[in-house]
Amino acid sequence: MNTGISSDVIRGYNDTMILFLLLSEDSYGYEISKQIKSLSDEKYLIKETTLYSAFTRMEKNGYVESYSAEGTGGKKRTYYRITDSGKKYYEEKCEEWNLTKEVIENFIEKNLKKVTD
Repeated sequence: MNTGISSDVIRGYNDTMILFLLLSEDSYGYEISKQIKSLSDEKYLIKETTLYSAFTRMEKNGYVESYSAEGTGGKKRTYYRITDSGKKYYEEKCEEWNLTKEVIENFIEKNLKKVTD
């Protein structure tokens, strides 16, 4: 049995997950990756390169801003905060997900019905 989610399947929603976590508070990469792992019940582990590529892309698009700050233990970290544009993009991605889910469920439900008939 497959215990994880393929990165190909979820790739288009990495930004959505990251932005969701930034809605409540600014955060840094390692903490965000831990939260994604936890909230997915360890079914999805975002790769470090994927995470930082997403930060770079979203910063370039104006969805997040980065800044340096001292974290626990005095270590300097790069933190990210969501922008107003990022909040709008998050809402658009949620709407897109609902439509995507609706379309895919049609195929899955029809397949299950065929299998059980």
